[in-house]
Amino acid sequence: FKENRKDDIWLVDFYAPWCGHCKKLEPVWNEVGIEMRNMGSPVKVGKMDATSFSSIASEFGVRGYPTIKLLKGDLAYNYRGPRTKDDIIEFANRVAGPLIRPLPSQHMFEHVQKRHRVLFVYVGGESPLKEKYIEVASELIVYTYFFSASEDVLPEYVTLPELPAVMVFKDGTYFVYDEYEDGDLSSWINRERFQGYLHVDGFTLYELGDTGKLLAIAVIDDKNSSVEHTRLKSIIQEVSRDYRDHFHRDFQFGHMDGNDYINSLLMDDLTIPTIVVLNTSNQQYFLPDRHIESTEDMVQFINNILDGTAEAQGGDGLLQRIKRIIYDAKSTIVSVFKSSPLLGCFLFGLPLGVISIMCYGICTADTEGEVFEHEGAKKESGDRELTDEGSEEEQEEEKNGKYTELSDGELKQKDIMEKKKD
Repeated sequence: FKENRKDDIWLVDFYAPWCGHCKKLEPVWNEVGIEMRNMGSPVKVGKMDATSFSSIASEFGVRGYPTIKLLKGDLAYNYRGPRTKDDIIEFANRVAGPLIRPLPSQHMFEHVQKRHRVLFVYVGGESPLKEKYIEVASELIVYTYFFSASEDVLPEYVTLPELPAVMVFKDGTYFVYDEYEDGDLSSWINRERFQGYLHVDGFTLYELGDTGKLLAIAVIDDKNSSVEHTRLKSIIQEVSRDYRDHFHRDFQFGHMDGNDYINSLLMDDLTIPTIVVLNTSNQQYFLPDRHIESTEDMVQFINNILDGTAEAQGGDGLLQRIKRIIYDAKSTIVSVFKSSPLLGCFLFGLPLGVISIMCYGICTADTEGEVFEHEGAKKESGDRELTDEGSEEEQEEEKNGKYTELSDGELKQKDIMEKKKD
């Protein structure tokens, strides 16, 4: 594989035999291989045990499992989308094909526009802008398609202020890149590669973090057709459509089905339906201080966020990080006990029991040591007293000996003194 891989385009799944997510991907991966072979794709599909061939996995920068990469010459493109057959095949065909795809006719342009919800088009001849466009395409082709066309191929409703130009077609309209207003071309394409309104899931939320935009979403239950769920979703859609010129540089709009993912993200329990604005760059979020009844209320809420009057919650400070560690640990323990109580008792009960026994042993050993030390000190003290002063008999003998050594006159005088004392 190392010697011959550059002769072909490879789509490789780097996996670990013990990885649960890898086992879940395996049937999908088999379908990907079968369908790409049937359609005559030049892309070869394979998989590699990254634990057995760790040097090759390390060479391609594999950090976790499963990791899907498309290898094209000296380049390796990471796949970060949903792990479904259609999404993986779409990624492979897009990256394996030409970096910039030409649109030679209006018919071809209309066909491509129907197939893709978002497409970028370069219009004009050779220029520094085209060189920058090619450079950005080589980086962001993992996310979207890049095309080139002449001015006469574009639809009649398109008007360009000057050439060359870069355009994005989406949401039934088009927008032209302006270097002075939009800044760096790469940043602009990264922001504009999403539709104005999205159905947000975990993968989309992860990708939206690279845009630098705030995400305003209606958290609803898609299966619930009540008025409140439908109304909040409609309010977000109307704001994204009618106020695009006001908010598109700072906000992305969408809805999310269910609140489990949001709860884990915010470390809080949100009652649905509700509206929340996320700042994915620093993990801050905003909740409306009053019930959103209309589009005007939502616009006012967004303006409060932009002018700084809305209170931000969460963040990535030290306290929030500690809270995140505690929340993740608690969630892990609860999920383990819910899925397998016996396994939970074994994983958490056994270590706690061992630690308790060790602590008890340490505390008991210290107490007994103090008792023995106290008794030893008393004994040593007693021995010292006997050594210094001797027994009562020895003291009496010593006393008698002293009296013998004294003269008769001194004895008489001492007896008189003792009588006076008595």
